[in-house]
Amino acid sequence: MSGDVEFPMNGGDGANSYSKNSRYQVEAVNVVTEMIKEAIAKKFDVTSLSFSSNTIRIADLGCSVGPNTFIAMKNILEAIEWKYHSIAYPFPQNENTLFTTLPPDRQYFAAGVPGSFYGRLFPKSSIHLMYSSFALQWLSKVPEELLDNGSLTWNKGKIHYTIASKEIADVYAAQFAKDMDTFFNARADEIIVGGMMILIMPGFADGVQYSQDPSCPFFYAFNQSLLDMVKLGMINEDEVDSFNLPLYATSPKEMAKLVERNGCFNIERMEVSNTRPQNDGPPIVPAILTHYRVGLEGIFTKHFGSKIVDELFERTLNKSAEISSMLESSCVEGAQLFLVLKRK
Repeated sequence: MSGDVEFPMNGGDGANSYSKNSRYQVEAVNVVTEMIKEAIAKKFDVTSLSFSSNTIRIADLGCSVGPNTFIAMKNILEAIEWKYHSIAYPFPQNENTLFTTLPPDRQYFAAGVPGSFYGRLFPKSSIHLMYSSFALQWLSKVPEELLDNGSLTWNKGKIHYTIASKEIADVYAAQFAKDMDTFFNARADEIIVGGMMILIMPGFADGVQYSQDPSCPFFYAFNQSLLDMVKLGMINEDEVDSFNLPLYATSPKEMAKLVERNGCFNIERMEVSNTRPQNDGPPIVPAILTHYRVGLEGIFTKHFGSKIVDELFERTLNKSAEISSMLESSCVEGAQLFLVLKRK
């Protein structure tokens, strides 16, 4: 199991912790659970892979604290068991905050690997199946071009590409492409020939506009709250001009090009699906904002300081009606990209 240490979720077990506020993430995974099982049943061929000590090695890239990673592992292991009936899954044992909630009846050992998933984490040809859910939307860094004062790529007064110009969106896309090149190169070294990688991330059908991203109204509201705070003298304008959220959502066409450019994987399945069950009702903005706080509080705190965080989220919460109106009028339904790759 590995996480990206650059942009961590809120830890601990408090009211604003990831462990207490990750229901939407697990719902999104549940939507594609049957796809995962089908992919393993059809494409994961244990008999063609090489093993040592009858061990299947599985890695979850970008896992956070809380139960979601264990739910995902349970689903994956059940799918493998269903196909092969009886397999043991030993891993080295390790201990940290995440592992205090390991299921007592698990059929595997678990280890935590420090470092970013944008670099090498495991020995060459050592992993049989890799899984990553809602982690690859995090860029490895904020693109430097966004801070180029006076250029077309200076994202002055904006905090994200979904509420900015095409030039800004292109800069984000270029950084995502660089990151995925690094990611695929590292995974190509680590995954055994014939091994599988399952990726779940924010994504939209080809041709969908950036402004139709369901995250756009929330980023817009955060942006307006920050600008309001500038007018009140609570923060400096320069602080907003130099702040950009390192998040990006991709499309099937874009991802297919990146996989093809790497050349080490075959695309076995790729499709866009909803992030939430269709019968789950309309999104509740205050509840979603709590989830955004879990993921973004650390980034806001690092840049603006901890004193303004409560004010920022309270002001954004007060814009709930505006956010709801934007969601209803222009945004596509919440969507995610489901991708199954096989190592050549």
